[in-house]
Amino acid sequence: MNAICPLSQVPVRFEPSERSEMVTQLLFGETFSIAEEKGNWLLIMTHLDNYTGWIDRKQSMRVSQEFIEQTNHKSRYFMAAKTGICTCAADGTQILLTKGSTLPLYHKGTFGLGSRVYTTTEKCKVVPRKFKASKIFPSAIQYLNVPYLWGGRSMFGVDCSGFVQVVYQMCGLDLPRDAAQQAVKGIAIDFVDEAQSGDLAFFDNPMGEIIHVGIMIGSGNIIHASGQVRIDKIDHNGIFNIGSGAYTHSLRIVKRL
Repeated sequence: MNAICPLSQVPVRFEPSERSEMVTQLLFGETFSIAEEKGNWLLIMTHLDNYTGWIDRKQSMRVSQEFIEQTNHKSRYFMAAKTGICTCAADGTQILLTKGSTLPLYHKGTFGLGSRVYTTTEKCKVVPRKFKASKIFPSAIQYLNVPYLWGGRSMFGVDCSGFVQVVYQMCGLDLPRDAAQQAVKGIAIDFVDEAQSGDLAFFDNPMGEIIHVGIMIGSGNIIHASGQVRIDKIDHNGIFNIGSGAYTHSLRIVKRL
């Protein structure tokens, strides 16, 4: 069975409980498969990155396989503005959308979720068929000062890898959800001084585990989510926070995708 996210954002939890930690978020228009049902909870697998977790069944809407196949053969459109409003054509109710929300079957301000039709006057963008690294920084900088939120992927809160995933997705490249998974992609850059804007820098803990990721933006700077989305200095040692006068993350590797 397939379903779609009909709300601005929906928490995906580790266990079927409101008290369980949020491991990621679904954004409006993102689709997923339902693997198991337990009371009011659905165990899902996202179509974007095969991520699994539990959501409240009331925060989902079933769609047909035909709808999934139809959207897969169409150009993908995203909300390009930081936030925006869409209106349900049937009853006039409105939903607040965040940058990165998917607008299935979008055409001239109209799009649909299954049988529901929505309209919007907000700025939208079609995902390029070929990844363009030059588009990364203009997209990433719009998240500046968005607060850090474990599992977050929206303008109202992001974690480090969720920030990277959504920014890259809107620029034409789908990445896995977690930093350690993202670190497997791309080609390693030998020296941090050779990094280009749009490259990804990964950071590890004392056990050698990848725990953080950020986007290189040139001139020895990086944009990343740590407390908030921020710009810091980076060198071969790692990220240097000018405010605290200390290194906050230990550099492991830089990758070009």
